[in-house]
Amino acid sequence: MVEVVENNRMSFRHYMCGSLRLCFLLILTASAFAGSGDRPQWGDRHSRNMVSDEEDLPATFDPETAVNVRWAQALGTACYSTPVVSQGKVLVGTNNGQPRDPRHEGDRGVLMCFNETDGSLVWQLVVPKLSEDRYLDWPKAGISSPATVEGNRVFLVTNRNEVVSLDLHGMADGNDGPFLDEGRHMTPEGESLLAVGPLDADIIWLFDLRSALGVRPHDSAHSSILVDGSYLYINTSNGLNSQHDGVEKPQAPSLVVLDKTTGKLVAQDHENIGPGIFHCTWASPSLGEVNGRRLVFFGGGDGVLYAFDALKPEDNQGPKTSRHRLLATSSEETPRSGRFLDRVWKFDPDPTAPKKNIHQYIGNRRESPSTIMSMPVFDDGRIYLTTGGDIWWGKRQSWIKCIDASQTGDITESGLIWSYPLEHHSCSTPSIQDGLVYVADTAGKVHCLDAMTGKPYWVHSAGGEIWASTLTADGKVYIGTRRGNFWALATGREKRVLGSVRMNDPIISTAVAANGTLYVSTLYQLYALCEDSP
Repeated sequence: MVEVVENNRMSFRHYMCGSLRLCFLLILTASAFAGSGDRPQWGDRHSRNMVSDEEDLPATFDPETAVNVRWAQALGTACYSTPVVSQGKVLVGTNNGQPRDPRHEGDRGVLMCFNETDGSLVWQLVVPKLSEDRYLDWPKAGISSPATVEGNRVFLVTNRNEVVSLDLHGMADGNDGPFLDEGRHMTPEGESLLAVGPLDADIIWLFDLRSALGVRPHDSAHSSILVDGSYLYINTSNGLNSQHDGVEKPQAPSLVVLDKTTGKLVAQDHENIGPGIFHCTWASPSLGEVNGRRLVFFGGGDGVLYAFDALKPEDNQGPKTSRHRLLATSSEETPRSGRFLDRVWKFDPDPTAPKKNIHQYIGNRRESPSTIMSMPVFDDGRIYLTTGGDIWWGKRQSWIKCIDASQTGDITESGLIWSYPLEHHSCSTPSIQDGLVYVADTAGKVHCLDAMTGKPYWVHSAGGEIWASTLTADGKVYIGTRRGNFWALATGREKRVLGSVRMNDPIISTAVAANGTLYVSTLYQLYALCEDSP
């Protein structure tokens, strides 16, 4: 960060020039992250709130007649990733079920980059599967992590649990370094080396969470990377072994921080979360400022919500600063370097759940530990969080909790403001707007609550299991179901259905609004929707 320091000897002219330079840099920093109507990250830039300022968005559309459909593009055969939009590009993860490049045959993870104007394919990142164990990289799941874009860099966690920095322009401006081995990276083991072509992604750097930190992903690596200054905050997807009876890598970190320019490890958590992971670490972090203190909020795979001090720029300057504890180099399986994050508080949203021998409850639908699969949303000094039994292996009980983010220590008892029961399970991140909370659950219900008290105003049955999160934009609440129902409900304290579309394919990902366009992904298709299109 640039600082303008005034002293008695500085001339007025130099002072004004310095101030103007500071303003100019701040403007550049803000504009580098996104255009005015872009959505370069899943949820709001820091708070993760699923709210958009976009207007004139359609309440309904018709895929058959193309009414209100600006363009549509085929993906693979599975899209679990939410699209992001930045600087004229739309990026979304999928698999290789409908190959765009005949060189790539068979199961792969794919990140597709489309032109925002017409949906034409610009480039794609193609990643071979981890073949040694299906539970490391689930068949046909593809790349399920949403991308994050800042400036001309795309940050992503691949299906192989690698953190990569990509050139937003692909190979159009050449193969930028320091990573220059894209051909080997996209070639499955044992096959002839593929040549890099104009349709391929340009990898700037790569950090392998498995080899570097001993992380053992489970089913599918899923992380929406949080960018803050020069840092990337990443949940590691550390999880169970293939037998589902324990955590194979209990000492591996759950939250790590990388330098966004170099990809080097800066810090990680030191909370011993690993042994308590019930299924996997899939919840991505958020950030907010509380009483002048910047905190990173993280839902651990142990079902506990943590708040850490956000790193400052000087924390990336090596051992000169002692504000954060140094990670000692050891003889462990995976040598590490960097710092430990400082925990400010922790909150257990299900304190009466089993805490010992937790993996004996795998498959128990009546009693089990809780998990956190959604992102914690920060709004006005509070955290809004969904939690409860795991979708596949846990109890059929879930809640949305409202938590006071201003406290310190163990705030399990003192930090709870209100709790509202949801049905079955919930992996949905809530939307908070105009004093109301909109949240979904896997029973197919959409709930509207008072943000201050948790009082329910209405509940809508969407007709199918919901894994996606609500998006509020243009006076509408958008949500899709796994049965393929896409809904537009009116925001406000009274329930009104504005539109409903029955799609042919399931909807897993969250709708996104950017630059006057609504983006909706099914398992097979990406739709760009506008009023009065075509």
